[in-house]
Amino acid sequence: MESSLLTKTKRLQVQGGAAQKVLAFASLIILILIFSLSSSNFFQFDNVIGILLSTAVIGILALGSTFVIITGGIDLAVGTVMTFASVMTGVMITIWHLPMPFGIIGGIAVGGLCGLISGLAVAKMKIPPFIATLAMMLITKGLSLVISGTKPIYFNDTPEFTKISMGSAIESLIPGLAIPNAVLIFFGAAIIASIILAKTIIGRYNFALGSNEEATRLSGVNVDKWKVIIYTLTGVFSGIAGILMASRLNSAQPALGQGYELEAIAAVVIGGTSLSGGAGSILGTVIGALIMSVLTNGLRILSVPQEWQLVIVGIVILGAVYADILRHRK
Repeated sequence: MESSLLTKTKRLQVQGGAAQKVLAFASLIILILIFSLSSSNFFQFDNVIGILLSTAVIGILALGSTFVIITGGIDLAVGTVMTFASVMTGVMITIWHLPMPFGIIGGIAVGGLCGLISGLAVAKMKIPPFIATLAMMLITKGLSLVISGTKPIYFNDTPEFTKISMGSAIESLIPGLAIPNAVLIFFGAAIIASIILAKTIIGRYNFALGSNEEATRLSGVNVDKWKVIIYTLTGVFSGIAGILMASRLNSAQPALGQGYELEAIAAVVIGGTSLSGGAGSILGTVIGALIMSVLTNGLRILSVPQEWQLVIVGIVILGAVYADILRHRK
């Protein structure tokens, strides 16, 4: 019974949402065409790289958020967990003087631990995801400020750290093709997330929980255990994003983070993942993250005032959510 439920659920979710992904991709192409025709600066190599670089951190946060949203939950803490992971990485490397690889692993582990705690609060304590992750958002924001003393932690004594994001492994192989490592890490993380969602038991239970949690429970699945695993996985992605952010800035900025969760959730929804749960894809999330970055970058190039940029992005998010509602009703 459990096997048939998982197989049927997986088949329906792979088929469902295909039209939304096509629509999102078409929207991305239209935006690129509009901004390319409006400004000759848009398609310059440096600007394209800038778009991809700005997509990397939000995109990785969105990858993690995809798993939780597919279950019908939400994680409001991904942005501040990202910051907390970067601060702890800074503490491990610059204050505790641990080797850089241990600091990086430790930062990612901190993100996973925060996700684990959120998952336990949701699954075991039965606290609504909105409240549980809101509490985690406040906790991690406060801890980041307390541990850092409200001051940035710089990696000046570890010059190799900045190369994690801003170095270019491709340029060493193909001179002149300076694609930052952060972009490669983002697409690598997207491939891994796609495999997890489409080819592993975690992905199958992820869709099953979002489609009908009670039916999944009655089929013999340990729902609580898989919820905890999924929230932990989201925390791991937040930890990776924290490493990239700290590397890009060459510092851990304790005041950053809040607000990033909204952009990540927006990218997930624009990419076709349903806020009602049970439907979504990593490819759609990648497209959604690119749409957010292209839209923001294009408006900036066209010298649209910052306040109007926020209005336009808000309208786009509203339209994406409404489209999801209409698709869900159908």
